[in-house]
Amino acid sequence: MKSFAIIGCGRFGSAVAKTLYELGNEVLAIDGDMDVVDNIAGQVTHAIQADVMDEGVLMELGLSNFDVVVVSIGTDLQASIMATLIVKELGVDKIVAKAQSELHGKVLKKIGADKVIFPERDMGVRVAHNLASNSIVDYIELSPDYSILEIQAIPRWHNKTLEELRLRNKYQVTVMAVKREEEVNVSPGPKYQIQKGDILVALGSTDAINDIAEEAGE
Repeated sequence: MKSFAIIGCGRFGSAVAKTLYELGNEVLAIDGDMDVVDNIAGQVTHAIQADVMDEGVLMELGLSNFDVVVVSIGTDLQASIMATLIVKELGVDKIVAKAQSELHGKVLKKIGADKVIFPERDMGVRVAHNLASNSIVDYIELSPDYSILEIQAIPRWHNKTLEELRLRNKYQVTVMAVKREEEVNVSPGPKYQIQKGDILVALGSTDAINDIAEEAGE
């Protein structure tokens, strides 16, 4: 079990807090709005109303003792930046911060966030890829250079082995797993035959992944 503190419990922050708690972790939810705190109180370990820009208050909450602090403040950029800075100064091991824009993300990185996430942008990218092709199940951008694609096997792949498809040679991607009904075959070998309905999980450069997505959309 890990311990998490979630600062800012809007739609994103509350979803993170509730899910972490459901997974069996200790979760402290912090928000400046008492109504928000009341709404989430029964779905986390502790929920507290606090001024997230008050260093003394955050220090009293013992945030330095948590494994991870997630700063998920929404539109108040000043509060987001100040909370991240304070948490960093308190000596928290890992800080994850939500950003509204690339510039906001750069600032959060500069002041100590270990990981910056862009929920709206990332979801927009995933939705766009899903809309572009009926074969694409999911698309996850790991970094500007690398992505993971979950794609349903297109007709021309059916009944062919991975060796015959030559996806690694053609696209420079690695098929990490194949989902077939309720089973998942991790690291399938070259003789693994793709069947109708299979979902391939592929890792590669963003350009390579986009090439596969384009082929699937043809």
